[in-house]
Formats: sequence, C-alpha cells, structure tokens
Amino acid sequence: MTPRDQHAEGPGGTADSAAPPKRSDAERNRGRIIAAARAIFRRDGLNASMASVAREAEVGIATLFRHFPTKEELVVAVFTCRMEAYAQATEEALADPDPWNGFTGYIREVCAMQAADRGFADILTMSFPGAQALEERRAQAYQGFLELIRRAKDSGQLREDFTSRDLVLLLMANTGVLSATGDAAPDAWRRLVAWMIQSFQAPARGPLPDPPEDAALFEAMRRASHCVTSPETAKRR
Repeated sequence: MTPRDQHAEGPGGTADSAAPPKRSDAERNRGRIIAAARAIFRRDGLNASMASVAREAEVGIATLFRHFPTKEELVVAVFTCRMEAYAQATEEALADPDPWNGFTGYIREVCAMQAADRGFADILTMSFPGAQALEERRAQAYQGFLELIRRAKDSGQLREDFTSRDLVLLLMANTGVLSATGDAAPDAWRRLVAWMIQSFQAPARGPLPDPPEDAALFEAMRRASHCVTSPETAKRR
C-alpha cells in the first residue's frame, strides 16, 4: 500500500468518508432551501426575496445562489410538482360524465389551488419559457382545458363566445383578489369565482368585448415572470 493509498483509506482499510458527507450536506442544504422557498412563496407569493428564503432555510445567501443561481431555477424546483397536479386536474375533470360539472369543477379546483398557495397563484399567471418541464405541464393542462370547453359547449351549457383566454383572465383576477384580501377575507375569492362561472353559462346575456390575443396574454405573463425573477430584482432584494 502506498502512502497515497494510506491517506485515501481510513481505519480498517476503508475509504475516507469525508467526501460523501460533503455531498450529503449539499443535498440537505438544497432540500432545506426548497422547503423554505415552498413555505415563503406559499405565504408571500413569488415577490418574496431570495434573502428571505435563505433566512428561512438558515443558510447563507451565497449557499442559496450556489444551488440556485437564479430565482427562476428556484421557482421551477419548487413548483414543477404543483404543475403536475394542475395538469392532473384536467384529466380528472374530463373523467366527469357531466360536461358542465367537469368544466366548472375544474375552474373551482384551479382557483382553490391558487387560494391555497400564493406562489402557485402567481405561477398560473406567468410564463417561464426557459423552464421546459414546467411549461410542458402547463401545455398539457391547456390541451385538456380546450377539451373541457368543447364538451361544455356541445352540451349547450357554456356560452359560445367563451375562450380559453377567459380562464387566464379569471386566474389573473383571482390572483388580484387573493393578494388584496389576504387573511382578512380569505374566502372572498369564492364569490368572485361563483360570479364568473354564472357569467360563463349559456344562454349569454349579452355580447362581450373581444378577448385579448393569445400573443398579448403570453407577453403579459412573460413580463410578470421577468419582474419577479430577473437578476436585477434578485440583487435588490
């Protein structure tokens, strides 16, 4: 055995265990950061600072940025699983034999997801083009919602001028209500959603202005995500 071999092995000829604990420490820190971010974002939304996440996780800000160089990467790590549940909600709604119940049940479920998690409320009104896994789940949910719309219209219960963009507008409105009411009136969102569902029902009670174009809504969602995840914002916070 060479001196180098002796240095590399510990008592009893076993390999020194210094490296694995370092990896283990890194994994623990990463897990603590994600858990802390999940709690902070749920309570305060995506505008919460990276510094507040570091404090909650009890790690230094340098450690946080070593694991997640950008806020967007942290957001993706926290919410990709939640987007799985979002996509799953469309499948469950499509399994409902009643098209109107499936459609309205999906809307209530998604708005309830927003109410339970301020960060997820933000996620549903933002776009993260660089986050492939997250955006794939959003696209999956979108395709399912298109089918819910088709079925509800075919049943004669959903007004003909309803579009998928109306759901985006509802989610944006619900996010605003949740942000404004907070824990002072935590169930106020339910009334908004009930009003909106009634307005979606056929027969239509009058014409509506044209909805925004898809490209315009996407740009609004992209800008919203940039405002909370840009490096400049993260540095100021």
